[in-house]
Amino acid sequence: MRIGIVGAGASAVCVIDALAQSGTCGGELTVFDPSPQLWRGRAYQRDTAVVLVNSPAEDMSVRQGDDGHYERWLKERGISAPFASRAEYGAYLEETAHRGIAALRGRGWLVSVVPEAVEGALRGAGHLALHTAGGTAHAPFDHVVLAVGGGRPRDHYGLAGRPHFIGEPYPLAATLPAVGPDEEVAVIGTGLTAVDVVLGLAARGHRGPVALLSRQGVLPAVRQRTICHQLRHFVPERLHAMAGRGRHLALRDVIALLRTELTEAGADPDLVWEEISRTGREAPADRLRRQLGDVDCAHIGLRVLQLAVHICGPDLWPLLSEQVRQDILVRHHRTLMSLCCPMPPSSARTLLDLFDSGRLRVLGDVRAVTPLPEGGFAVTADGTRLTARHVINGVSAPAHRIPLPARRLVNALYAGRLAMPHPDGGLCVDTATSRLVGSGPANPGIYAIGDIAGGTFFFTFGIPSLVDRCHDIVTDILANQRLRDREESHA
Repeated sequence: MRIGIVGAGASAVCVIDALAQSGTCGGELTVFDPSPQLWRGRAYQRDTAVVLVNSPAEDMSVRQGDDGHYERWLKERGISAPFASRAEYGAYLEETAHRGIAALRGRGWLVSVVPEAVEGALRGAGHLALHTAGGTAHAPFDHVVLAVGGGRPRDHYGLAGRPHFIGEPYPLAATLPAVGPDEEVAVIGTGLTAVDVVLGLAARGHRGPVALLSRQGVLPAVRQRTICHQLRHFVPERLHAMAGRGRHLALRDVIALLRTELTEAGADPDLVWEEISRTGREAPADRLRRQLGDVDCAHIGLRVLQLAVHICGPDLWPLLSEQVRQDILVRHHRTLMSLCCPMPPSSARTLLDLFDSGRLRVLGDVRAVTPLPEGGFAVTADGTRLTARHVINGVSAPAHRIPLPARRLVNALYAGRLAMPHPDGGLCVDTATSRLVGSGPANPGIYAIGDIAGGTFFFTFGIPSLVDRCHDIVTDILANQRLRDREESHA
């Protein structure tokens, strides 16, 4: 069995760990990635300690069926903070990858890492050949996993190359020293990346005014205290049974099932709908203050909703009609991301202190960000105009798109009829296995994980989603390999 993984970030670590835990012996594994920070990806590279993991430890294990794997790793190192830094989580990914590789080698696997980008793929006689940027062909592979990660932030206002514009904020330890302590800063975006930028500036002792800019001006919600709840009704199996073969789920049926889950958990569904409806209708500082007061709230409805989205979202999304999916993307995307990707309370407290001191504000309805002839930038938002010495691009990487470094490879897959674009972005994949759906003969075994499969699943964010998809991929790889071995033994 010969497996290639394109990319060496968190998704690749999940695949490697799943392979190591499977107990399979005697294969070949080749990982391709030119990054100097293997196994960390963009999100978990070495950076300032204020850049935190936004989920509790029990949601960050890369091992299927072992939610305590990461938590034990933290305890072994004496790390007890409720939310560890992303650099520390990157160290966990590194160590897990190295242990997984050692375990595979101990079972006779040949494991190698090629520090080059893959730019081409060709179908052979029952196998694949991958071509790297240096022109080298690597073959044959029985199975290939595309784990290319997310893209870079989009430059909405065409500011690349302008003095004092920071287009890629990470790592903050390298980019933020360019900002003087009293200089005005405008941060494009109000999501988790923008929050990281504000926290990084504050940690450096920045005293100047900071404005967060977006169309809707909605910050991430504040994460509430973790609860232990087992979903009983709003589960993937029930959703698939409700949809039946070849049918789409009606949104009213999804909402009714969620109401049942909430009610039987002792939560009031109407309070959850109220929280949803308030998104974007409160002043950002007022919303932060209220949600900080609800961190230990006895009402668990919002936490049940978040759990349901993370566990069932990838299964639910393909069961909805195109019209419903588009309505959610257009009208409710910001609300969904705010409530289901919340920030740690410590981050919210820092933001609230900055609001109260008058150093931070949020502006919506952004119309323009333009360079000034004398230097700096002019911003038009919320019917007002302000100037900033620095503009930092704090928008999230565009989900459901093909990352720029992977476009040559994806174009080669299109040319070989090994892949098809999904109408909602990314590549078409089979929902049960994450195997690419192509327009040519039967796919020889190419899988996609992460944002590149976002058109199919949409809910690709979060380690639990990656772990589930990687488990599906490894399960399918091993099943197909057993079938192939049987066919060869009978030939």
